[in-house]
Amino acid sequence: MRETPYRLFDVTCAAAGLVIMMPVFAALAALILWNDGPPVLFSQWRVGRRGRQFRIWKFRTMRAGDKGSLVTAAGDKRVTRIGATLRRFKLDELPQFFNVLKGDMSLVGPRPEIPECVRLDAPIWQAVLQVRPGVTDLATLMYRDEEDQLGASSDPEATYRETVLPAKLVLNLLYLRSKSFWRDLKLLYLTVRFSLFPEELDRDLIRRTLALEFQNE
Repeated sequence: MRETPYRLFDVTCAAAGLVIMMPVFAALAALILWNDGPPVLFSQWRVGRRGRQFRIWKFRTMRAGDKGSLVTAAGDKRVTRIGATLRRFKLDELPQFFNVLKGDMSLVGPRPEIPECVRLDAPIWQAVLQVRPGVTDLATLMYRDEEDQLGASSDPEATYRETVLPAKLVLNLLYLRSKSFWRDLKLLYLTVRFSLFPEELDRDLIRRTLALEFQNE
């Protein structure tokens, strides 16, 4: 797979997105400050390509300084009122355009995990970490309602580590084996669509649109 055209597309779209979305960034920052005060942004170490760690950036959706589970489930008391809305529509992910410009991430690629959830010695992780992580991917779409699924578990963190994450890694490998520029465009379209209208999540539509063969979740 040639990387240069993909990288050019990433940089062009991320730069354009930052310019076009600047009023949205300003509005979201003002809402966060009004609702819960500073800071506006949240950063966290994630594992990127070839195991290199980098800081990912998001709009802050939880109360500053709150500690707790490594995963976020529906009903998590740490999430602010504005934060819940940002998470529902995935608006908290917008600052990752800066990560794309820097080269830590691509628009499409496996979502980067926190170091505590990554096993660098595992073959499946080694395969997934051969590419840049992304703002969105197939697993993100298929698990668009992940927080609701985890909220139904008595131990959300264990459920994530033992069930959800392994399934996501399989989806990551499936997509990488059949990745194409055209398929990436369709995945980006689906990401925008289900971010704007999360209640319309349709996994069968995702399967048909991306023309991928995988087991039902």
